[in-house]
Amino acid sequence: MFRSFDPDWPPVDPPSPDPGPRPGGVRLDETQQKRLMQAIGLNMLLLLVAPIGGATVIGGLLAWWG
Repeated sequence: MFRSFDPDWPPVDPPSPDPGPRPGGVRLDETQQKRLMQAIGLNMLLLLVAPIGGATVIGGLLAWWG
């Protein structure tokens, strides 16, 4: 079986033209970026704190009822 190692084959397709901005693509201003970063930071904090707090609440309820 023959395997061609010619780097020019198959020919490379020409790059497609730039489609321009996506429809509905809007840039955020500084205030919106700040709020988005705050929301992401809060979610990351809650990702770490919420399981611990949830376990504490469940443990407290079990101790109260038990």
